[in-house]
Amino acid sequence: MRVKARIRTTAGAGGGRYGHRVAEVLIIEDDDRIRPLLVRGLRECGHTVTSAPTGMAGLQLAVDSSPDLVVLDLGLPDVDGTQVLSMLRAVSAVPVIIASARADDPSLVGALDSGADDYVVKPFTSAQLDARVRAVLRRVQSGRQRPTTLTVGGLVLDLAGRRAHLDGTEVELTPREFDLLAHLAERPGEVVTKRDLLVEVWRQPWGGSDKTVDVHLSWLRRKLGETAAEPRYLTTVRGVGVRLTAPDEGA
Repeated sequence: MRVKARIRTTAGAGGGRYGHRVAEVLIIEDDDRIRPLLVRGLRECGHTVTSAPTGMAGLQLAVDSSPDLVVLDLGLPDVDGTQVLSMLRAVSAVPVIIASARADDPSLVGALDSGADDYVVKPFTSAQLDARVRAVLRRVQSGRQRPTTLTVGGLVLDLAGRRAHLDGTEVELTPREFDLLAHLAERPGEVVTKRDLLVEVWRQPWGGSDKTVDVHLSWLRRKLGETAAEPRYLTTVRGVGVRLTAPDEGA
């Protein structure tokens, strides 16, 4: 994909000057102007970087070198980026950040649903890409240490079995309801914005309808035996988002 994108490298000496963990990053990008700038920018941030101009060359490098993370452009000349992602996912669980020319590109949703971990929209700086790389690697590391059970008051979520119990009684949830409740249960007491829920639970990177979140929260409240007017676990913070707390902690 040929786009008018400007990637700015950050000033200063290289060698991981930000003091964070460096990673082996593979960049799959066909634009001959952008690719070397991305490589240079991430190397200046201290990462080890390899690159490929086509999807198939990138897949071969991913298999041969086992990078810590892949930055993947969607518009490749030989194979569509979403197909590259699907083929990569068949052989590897390596984290993938999608690089896209537009935030409203419908392919972004397909890529996120197919297993991409994050996305960036061109143009972006090397510092911004580095921050995304570090954030994704932190999430991956955290996921490896993720507990199998989440407990908030009398609410218990079995993440492996995808089952929920409230005060010892199983609560029948749809897959989306379970994902929504689990996302909130991983952040007990924290106000989570609807924007965050749309991105992380619905995989809608450019937003979507707040009404979708409201409807699912209403269904969850009904199944948890509460209402918006008389909440027990789910408390709406008007104009901000929603918070999950145990009944004796929600006051």
